[in-house]
Amino acid sequence: MLLYFISCSALNYQKFMSLKAPIAKKIAHVHDKHGHQRIDNYHWMTQRDAPEVMDYLKSENAYYEKVTEHTNEMKEQLFEEIKGRIKEDDESVPYLLNGYWYISKMKTGESYPYYYRRKDGEEKEELLFNVNEMAIGHDYYKLTSINISPNNKMLAYGIDTKGRREYTIFIKNLETGETLDQNLELTTGGSVWANDNETLFFTRKDPQTLRANKIFKYKIGAPATENELVFEEKDEIFNCFVYKTLSERFIMIKSSATLSDEVRFIDADFPDSTFKIVQERQDVMEYSVSHYQDSFYIMTNKDGATNFKVMKTAIETPEMENWQDFIAHDKEVLLEDFDLFEDYFVISDRFNGLNRIRIKAWDNTVDYFLPFENETYTAFTSANFQFQTKKLRYNYNSMTLPPSVIEFDMETREEVILKTQPIEDPNFNADDYQSERIWATAKDGVKVPISLVYKKDLIKEEGNPLLQYSYGSYGHTIDPYFSISRLSLLDRGFIFAIAHVRGGEYLGREWYEDGKMFSKRNTFTDFIACSEYLIQEKYTSASQLYASGGSAGGLLMGAIINMAPHLYNGILSAVPFVDVVTTMLDDSIPLTTGEYDEWGNPNNKDSYDYMLSYSPYDQVKEQDYPNMLVTTGYHDSQVQYWEPAKWVAKLREKKKDNNLLLFKTDLASGHSGASGRYDALKEVAIDFAFLLDLENRKG
Repeated sequence: MLLYFISCSALNYQKFMSLKAPIAKKIAHVHDKHGHQRIDNYHWMTQRDAPEVMDYLKSENAYYEKVTEHTNEMKEQLFEEIKGRIKEDDESVPYLLNGYWYISKMKTGESYPYYYRRKDGEEKEELLFNVNEMAIGHDYYKLTSINISPNNKMLAYGIDTKGRREYTIFIKNLETGETLDQNLELTTGGSVWANDNETLFFTRKDPQTLRANKIFKYKIGAPATENELVFEEKDEIFNCFVYKTLSERFIMIKSSATLSDEVRFIDADFPDSTFKIVQERQDVMEYSVSHYQDSFYIMTNKDGATNFKVMKTAIETPEMENWQDFIAHDKEVLLEDFDLFEDYFVISDRFNGLNRIRIKAWDNTVDYFLPFENETYTAFTSANFQFQTKKLRYNYNSMTLPPSVIEFDMETREEVILKTQPIEDPNFNADDYQSERIWATAKDGVKVPISLVYKKDLIKEEGNPLLQYSYGSYGHTIDPYFSISRLSLLDRGFIFAIAHVRGGEYLGREWYEDGKMFSKRNTFTDFIACSEYLIQEKYTSASQLYASGGSAGGLLMGAIINMAPHLYNGILSAVPFVDVVTTMLDDSIPLTTGEYDEWGNPNNKDSYDYMLSYSPYDQVKEQDYPNMLVTTGYHDSQVQYWEPAKWVAKLREKKKDNNLLLFKTDLASGHSGASGRYDALKEVAIDFAFLLDLENRKG
């Protein structure tokens, strides 16, 4: 078997060395805060659409294309290889909702899905959307939040054509097939129908910050401008959204900050009634609300329940003084979610880093866990839209096993695998791959878990090329998951590792708390400790170790190369959040004020000083850096394009090595990358080609 592509020739390397990298002009701009001045020579790049900005981004793109043109065949081979494993003509597992089965299908050669439904008991399918036709003429096209009215006659959905997550809501009459002329602009894309089938609640964003801050009520048939504001979230650190309980009895509005929540509700049968508060917001008190019979069930960290607990209260008296414990807090178990059904209460939690699903009967006759025995896996409930059912649908996969959709009978405890993701490769055998979990020791003595996967017959005792990935922020946990595209690295001798660093919630809520605010540096030192351990145990070597992260994970990449550049041969940094202090001081930028509880508020000097100590852009030094590929989307609303642009320009100015520094901007997409499935695969191929080319050069 071919382990690597044909290596990069000396001629190609000399060609790279002779190419002149773009050098951005320097215009000194002074940021003055707390009596401290920072000189920002690349602040001019924040002028969106300015000709000189566009010229610079295009020059970097041209440089990337020139430097990597010798890998074009490799990119195409990788793309075709990954695409070849995917069942192009495929369909989702149907789910039942209010008497109809809903399904999406992908067809060979097409980038976007088709959405269908069929009435329960019938075979004829009704086409709801052909997104391929809808996307014609758009470089980016995203359809989201398909929302069917209770009488099955109307459909609301969101469309984004820029990648900035600014959705327009359209409403379609399913009886006539016509789309109404009234379009609701600048929304989150999601919506909720009242039970009268005529009233639609939706969330609108602030046009400057893109903060979700207003809930409107729209009556079908009225002009789009005649929607009624029913709630405005005026606190800039909060976002709000609207949802409907699974029981379909209540419409809820939730305001949420990092550490505080507030929920309101009305009866879905009476959409013109006034929303009532469950419990007024309090600092460092989070809660979410679900409904069953005459009670609200509340997941909360009240009373110091760091890992959360479930409480209940009567609907008529929802205030906190009436809450009673239902599922007790457990300092060893992180409660993540719960699903309420007519006969069963399903709890999703995490123990020692691993997902668990617990089934509990309302009458207390049943209480058990689904049996998961692997060392590393991912399991979560999904697509459970029927309240009156004994069937629980959940997803299961691991780093060696493709995802399966499983239907579990909560009464008989029998399960049926409805679908396992097909791998269109006759040579694929899950038994050829090995996954394991190991533990590194962090700088402060804490044990940090690492999930690994590799192909058994390619593992070498003296070390292997290894891609180490992490995220490490917002309490977002990266579980050990299967990836079709990753097989292209594993089959060429790579090990893939997920470092479960602090800042996520892999080991509980305290694991998150110990990786944010004034403990944020733990995220970076954990990752470095994992790298050192992987080298020490000869899984890899510094000359074969590569690291990858995106968004807040891109911040992680920026921090580790400032702190320990010698450990890595190459870095993949996607849509990286790297100009931390400047961004968090600019409250006009989307997401800034809502994230003070995550990063700190640099308007306070202690937060300013701490953030400055790790901000990748501010901490760029005159030193050697690893080879790097940095990517971004011009329309990114989460991390503005200028953050990586400025960062790359400063790295070019300061770095002392001759290693690759490449910067590629997708001028048509945003934070999530390309919208079409084939374009998304091409982005993966670009990343893998970069890694393989670096590895080949050593040969």
